[in-house]
Amino acid sequence: MSSMTLSPDTYVARPRVVRPRPASDRARPAPRAVALAAPRGQVRLTRRGRFVVFVVSLLFVLGAALFLGATSVATNEAGTDQPTEAVMVGEGDTLWAIAADLAPDGEVRDMVQTIKEINALDSAMLVAGQTLYVPVTD
Repeated sequence: MSSMTLSPDTYVARPRVVRPRPASDRARPAPRAVALAAPRGQVRLTRRGRFVVFVVSLLFVLGAALFLGATSVATNEAGTDQPTEAVMVGEGDTLWAIAADLAPDGEVRDMVQTIKEINALDSAMLVAGQTLYVPVTD
């Protein structure tokens, strides 16, 4: 075991000299120690907490989109009956060619749109053997 002794000759307490600070230093607040906890009234999230907040927000937005986007476009009023006939799509047939055979001069684009609406088609792509319902023309 060792011991240590202090003698009055080796240790002399010196008074602390306080120098006045310049005026520019007085306006600035003294630096605070780093707090381990968040200041009162603030929330500090960890990486996991931020991830959870992100996922919950994403689920909320997707739920709102499904709720608002899944509305029906049906009405209580009956539509007008339009006489139609069934046409079998042959090899190499296009929607434009079928509409051109049925449409009056210059109205092919309107006939294509009408055929798409009657058959609930998303695009003009047809498959050989597919049955299309087209308006009856006189």
